[in-house]
Amino acid sequence: MPKSKSRSRSKPKPRSWRVALLLSLFLGFFGVDRFYIGRTRSAIVKLLILGGFGAWWLSDIILIASEYRKDAWGRPLKH
Repeated sequence: MPKSKSRSRSKPKPRSWRVALLLSLFLGFFGVDRFYIGRTRSAIVKLLILGGFGAWWLSDIILIASEYRKDAWGRPLKH
């Protein structure tokens, strides 16, 4: 019986708070900030509805600026 290859999924490096904030400010309507922090599913939805018609875009800016937003693995964004 062949040995099954299991990949250990390691967490990527922590994401930068400053980069996430800048991406949210300038490209947030397209979900680029959420792609950056690893929240792919919600980023695709945000992209399709253009930032929730501005509501998601504004809320993400506030959440990232106030350091409340975490990456997809539950870690805070690093400074």
